[in-house]
Amino acid sequence: MRNEDHYFDVFPKVVRAGCETTIAIRPLFDHCRFSEGGTYQVTLYPMEESAKAAGPGDSPLRLKPVNGALYVPCAFEGEQEHVLHVEEVSGGNWAHVAEFRVYALAEDLFDRRPYKGDLHLHSHYSDGVESPAYVAGACRRIGLDFMAVTDHRQYAPSLEAIRAFEGVETDLRMYAGEEVHPPDNPLHVVNFGGRFSLNERFREDGEAYRAEVEAIEKTLIDLPLGAERRAYASCVWCFEKIREGGGLGLWCHPYWLSNNRYHVPETLIAYFFDRQPFDALELIAGYHRFEIESNTLQVARYHQERVRGRQVPIVGVSDAHGCERGELFGWFYTIVFAPSPDLPDLIRGVKDLYSVAVEALPGETPRAFGPFRLVKYAHFLLRQVFPQHDELCVEEGRLLLAHAAGDARAADALRACKGRTAALYDRFWGVA
Repeated sequence: MRNEDHYFDVFPKVVRAGCETTIAIRPLFDHCRFSEGGTYQVTLYPMEESAKAAGPGDSPLRLKPVNGALYVPCAFEGEQEHVLHVEEVSGGNWAHVAEFRVYALAEDLFDRRPYKGDLHLHSHYSDGVESPAYVAGACRRIGLDFMAVTDHRQYAPSLEAIRAFEGVETDLRMYAGEEVHPPDNPLHVVNFGGRFSLNERFREDGEAYRAEVEAIEKTLIDLPLGAERRAYASCVWCFEKIREGGGLGLWCHPYWLSNNRYHVPETLIAYFFDRQPFDALELIAGYHRFEIESNTLQVARYHQERVRGRQVPIVGVSDAHGCERGELFGWFYTIVFAPSPDLPDLIRGVKDLYSVAVEALPGETPRAFGPFRLVKYAHFLLRQVFPQHDELCVEEGRLLLAHAAGDARAADALRACKGRTAALYDRFWGVA
């Protein structure tokens, strides 16, 4: 978090492009109070460009504090980040006070809020370490707004996570999910949010599955040489069933190195991008540091497909197999720009290309990947909004873990946390 965000309350931070908005700058501590009766010069710098003939920064405002705060009226030109440079003017001298950042958005993006989530996680029911409830609480503790346990071949653990917090007031959205391993198909698929389990259907009626896959195979008249017909048809079946259940079907880690080769053959990767049977690509997936090249390849391939004119919905996932192991968990996640964190809104946000994938390796500056417009905005949020959002989540996550451990007092304490992140967003977006 920037020092200015520790010392000053600044709101709103996200505004409508082209609309005059008044930004309030209120010092929080004695060491940064505005001088009573003092004069302050505030200069607005659009970070990208200005269409004004005078150019950026040529029309500073001279302001005096009102009830200890500065109120700065500005018309924020264009969808871009803006810098408010504040100086104290005394006689002929100027003294730097602070710089503040505001992001102006076009209407479509302004009406959405950023929600952080992980759509691919494991519990001890497959090859993870902790219980589903623990995984959920740990997700909120690191600032996630939504998540799903997606154990290998198992749907029930995700429901266990949801049931563990029934009747508890929390802003964390927990959704059903599973990692799908279709018979006779080495590819992996994630069912995020679907109302039923594909893995259970394989077990309960494998013959029907095989018959339906064979029917899909017969329609594949242009499959390129070397592309595995059964694997592709099986994936098509999976993605269709996930959509039937109201979920989001993820194409998992195509450039994962397994058994000395990439998980998905190149001819099949090309056909996947050409046909796009999936709902979203795991653009940034849960690779260890020694495997990080795989994410680089996935990002490069994504941009190559974008240049070819393809619209590719994307997510970022940790694929974490433990929350306290010091690796993967929290390293990779998705930001979805949506009207709400409700499942239909999140899915629609991803499908409509309002999402980015984030890589946040320990000790490194977080990096967002996806459409250029959203990446610019996401980096602003990573610097200016999410640090305060995440601070509010820490206590809520700790209390969720306490509740899962049997602390009878945690539910009452969680009630006091309910709505805090939403209220922060309302303040930063100028709603409250």
